[in-house]
Amino acid sequence: MTESAASLAVGYYGDDVTGSVDVLLQFARHGVRGCLFIGTPSAAALADAAATHEVIGIAGIARSLDPDALDAEVRPALTALRDISPRIVQYKACSTADSSPTVGSLGRVIEIGREIFGPRTVPVLFAQPDFGRYTVFGHHFAAEGGTVHRLDRQPTMSQHPSTPMDDSDLAAHLSRQTALPVAGVPLTHYSTASTLATDIEDSPAAALVLDALDDAHLALIGGALDELSAARHPLFAIGSGGLSRALALGRPASVLADERTTDGPVLAVSGSRSPQTRRQIAAAQAAGWAVLPLSPDAEARSEVIDLLRSGRSVALSSEGAPAFADHPDVLAGIAEATTAVVREALRAEATRRLIVCGGDTSSRVVRSLGITSLSIAANPGANVVVLRTRSDDPAVDGTELLLKGGQVGDDGLFEAVRQGRPTFE
Repeated sequence: MTESAASLAVGYYGDDVTGSVDVLLQFARHGVRGCLFIGTPSAAALADAAATHEVIGIAGIARSLDPDALDAEVRPALTALRDISPRIVQYKACSTADSSPTVGSLGRVIEIGREIFGPRTVPVLFAQPDFGRYTVFGHHFAAEGGTVHRLDRQPTMSQHPSTPMDDSDLAAHLSRQTALPVAGVPLTHYSTASTLATDIEDSPAAALVLDALDDAHLALIGGALDELSAARHPLFAIGSGGLSRALALGRPASVLADERTTDGPVLAVSGSRSPQTRRQIAAAQAAGWAVLPLSPDAEARSEVIDLLRSGRSVALSSEGAPAFADHPDVLAGIAEATTAVVREALRAEATRRLIVCGGDTSSRVVRSLGITSLSIAANPGANVVVLRTRSDDPAVDGTELLLKGGQVGDDGLFEAVRQGRPTFE
């Protein structure tokens, strides 16, 4: 991003809360602190934030919605962002392109974006090399357990419970979700930011998948989008935290200061069924945490509060929890139970430190708790961020909160957070 950029450089909508936080981190690492709203705020609140921030985000839940519900969720948010005139509006999607024609449809997002921002080609970038996500000749790859897999063979995404990936070709994947034409630009065509900008601007496709293997590719893409947005804005684009990083790379990197002051036990609640989250919970148990099944029962919540008051950290897992086996809406049931135990623990002053696992669960819980906005308190490493909450509820306001996607963080993450030993990058 160039020094001549308007004061409001980027507005973004995140299709879940954890992904929305990742955008904050990418910019904060380069000296730009943004503001992240939970849900679409009033026009006045957005305008006030735009006057003092270069990056404004809206965290939503579109990743888990059907196309009609997605439209009702996304259209007002993108319209509100358009109206505060950022140079670029990003639809933040997961770096594994989680979507299908019926759940979190990115094809529908392309259609909505072109209706709101005009019929320009929509750049699409899912690569996020610092997180082990790569796109080459339009095919997407994702690391897991130290091995890079083609997306349709990656252990987690190939078996994803809501949006299993059966094709690594991103243009083909998106084409199943819209009648609009989707194409790609391979990295062998990259030469300069200006030529890539021309390729994007002149493309007859409605959306264009971009390749990237490293930061050099991201920087070139960021330069191209900067040129396109300087000529006419807002420019609408879809992508992961890698797209956010591409836009931020033109700025000098900075170190995030650790602002945390809270001590005491940690309450972790998991709605994730990711193998990595399972390993993190097992590591926490080996370190002395109490690990219990998540339950909607008041008696179970009382046990959790007693453990926290004794100084013991607690991890609650929804995986295999009998209370949800026959629930008519498992995701809603997990989110409701998570919100109940978290709210009760906070109001009992049993803890001020929380971990919520699972992108969809995190999004719903943050909204249900009445959190209005989030800021970064610390960066324990890689793409893990500890947040500070803002809320009209005194029990919730100022809480430390780590929102963790299923595949985020190493095995010892929970215990590292409990011991408060962040390592900044």
